[in-house]
Amino acid sequence: MGEVNFIEISKRFTLHVGGDVQTVQALDRVSLTVGKGEIVALIGPSGCGKTTALRIAMGLEAASGGRVTVDGREVTGCGHDRGMVFQHAELLPWLTALENVMFGLEMKGVRGLRLRDTAMQYLELVGLGDSAARRPHQLSGGMQQRVGIARALAIDPKVLLMDEPFGALDAQTREELQGEMLAIHARTRKTILFVTHDLDEAVLLADRVAVMRHGRVEQTIEVPIGRPRSDLAMIRSAAEFAETRYRIWLALHAAPATRH
Repeated sequence: MGEVNFIEISKRFTLHVGGDVQTVQALDRVSLTVGKGEIVALIGPSGCGKTTALRIAMGLEAASGGRVTVDGREVTGCGHDRGMVFQHAELLPWLTALENVMFGLEMKGVRGLRLRDTAMQYLELVGLGDSAARRPHQLSGGMQQRVGIARALAIDPKVLLMDEPFGALDAQTREELQGEMLAIHARTRKTILFVTHDLDEAVLLADRVAVMRHGRVEQTIEVPIGRPRSDLAMIRSAAEFAETRYRIWLALHAAPATRH
């Protein structure tokens, strides 16, 4: 488990439009802490900076200002202390499910019998032990995403970063994988930061929800639902679920906070 700290993170992009040069402020002094073993959701409208924040935490983008740390160590690039799950699994099509998970381990330097055994362990963790020999085109979208999750978990990162991991799936598969994610968290206690547009998903999965707009974290809302969260139907019908969902909706539609 690792603690993630965003400390006054800013990000500016320079765009060339015709003959003009424009600067876009994607993130504006974002500060946020994700505690060890905590699940935090980033939610907000498209273009508010959610994915940019995640990519900076992973080391795929460099911040224009501020810094991100994991357990006090500044992020300066990609590292095995962080694993990332993308909206689309991004599997290598010529490799089997098992080989895709093994690929991530090979990048970490794992070799020999341990390589195959560890990859199979994580495929079984996501319920795909029987599909190890299938290639991506032989897997459904949900199964491909499970392979992506297994690949990210197999390197045993302190922090799991997830960019709308279920956003491209049908409703039934999405609910199945939400339950799977909760079960995996209960077993591994990984620190998880994930991006979503779905208010229900944010409340269902997260301990806290960070509401982002205009490149800022406008508000952070606690989710007063205990763990483990195994009965998803009961959680959805609870008064706390509806109340928290409404608080997030209000935060998304409130006037933006003024900064000096």
